Amino acid sequence: MGKRKKQAKVLRIFRKVHRTTGALLFIFFFFISISGLLLGWKKNSSGYILPETQKGTTADLKQWLPVDSLHTIACSTLHSEVSTELSLEIDRIDMRKEKGSVKFVFVDSFYEIQLDGATGSVLSIGKRRSDFLENIHDGSLVDDYLGSEGYFKLIYTSVMGISLLIFTITGFWLWYGPKRMRKANKA
Repeated sequence: MGKRKKQAKVLRIFRKVHRTTGALLFIFFFFISISGLLLGWKKNSSGYILPETQKGTTADLKQWLPVDSLHTIACSTLHSEVSTELSLEIDRIDMRKEKGSVKFVFVDSFYEIQLDGATGSVLSIGKRRSDFLENIHDGSLVDDYLGSEGYFKLIYTSVMGISLLIFTITGFWLWYGPKRMRKANKA
């Protein structure tokens, strides 16, 4: 088999791998790309995707209330202002010293309560749509639904990462291969 025929055969194989992988994983790439695009804009969404961090009264930690007091205020605010049906289980506490504020992020509900670290006054009650988008983006949403304790997420991210690598390699070769063949023809 001549060199040109070998190159053409490699191109056909790469084209088939590229097309088949793309067709099989289209829906996953669709969700990853849309959620990734929105996540890239989360801090520039005027608080719609991710609530903006509010400013408290002081950055001096010595003047701040104890965390357990702030926690109590955040939990009572969630139940009184949003819904008594929501879980009070905390996902994380985000202390922004330089802003003088504390964010309490709750599990399951995607809500956050922002408090002034010194006074405990409520600065903001917001829905963290970005957390939901992150769960779509990394496969955690399906993982939680299936109750697979992280296995789906691992398989999903591995398959999608390897597929993206395959797309990069085959896509490059589908672009470069014909150029190389034309150049060889001219020589």
